[in-house]
Amino acid sequence: MIMTDFALDSLDLAALLCSRICHDVISPVGAIVNGLEVLEDEKDAEMRGFALDLIKKSARTASARLQFCRLAFGAAGSAGAAIDTGDAEQVARGLLADEKTRLEWDAPRVLMAKNKVKLVLNLCLIAAAAIPRGGVIKVAIGGSEEKPHIVVEAAGPNARLASHVPQLLAGSPNGTVDAQGIQAYYTGLVAKAAGLALTHATSGEAIRLEAAPAAAMVSA
Repeated sequence: MIMTDFALDSLDLAALLCSRICHDVISPVGAIVNGLEVLEDEKDAEMRGFALDLIKKSARTASARLQFCRLAFGAAGSAGAAIDTGDAEQVARGLLADEKTRLEWDAPRVLMAKNKVKLVLNLCLIAAAAIPRGGVIKVAIGGSEEKPHIVVEAAGPNARLASHVPQLLAGSPNGTVDAQGIQAYYTGLVAKAAGLALTHATSGEAIRLEAAPAAAMVSA
């Protein structure tokens, strides 16, 4: 998958990523506010208990999403910094593993260049979006730390990539990039920065996303 010469203005890229993060976080934060309002006004013990459970659950969700976004989109240290893949697994489980989705993580715990770890997490987001009814997400990292081979698979009912995702991953959007598509476009940028080529395939009710050095893709 070759990146084209399409380029998004840096200010627009930052603004769209901020919009994406706010969209992910505003729902649980709003639920916390609603729960606190119920606690202030409600005298019924059962309703207060329900509100407290809502606050706890929403706070955990907001925390998980923020921790994930910090690694997937944030600077996560200085230029050239490395990230522990164990930390990446932890935030991925916090965000993705729930009653609908199971995450299977097969990767050694090592320090890896931050763009490569960010790529893994962003591929996980795309995989999760491909199975909105839930299923299994499998993450495997092989090869060397310098030249990793990353595979993220999503299997579940009616698994599919949204029609705009392949173009955005390739850096060739049809028209403008909006807040809905910015994450896939950003994933393509991160792959390019990491020196990795992206491919994707669909087989039955499974999606396979793969990132590897371009030479490995050609020889595969």
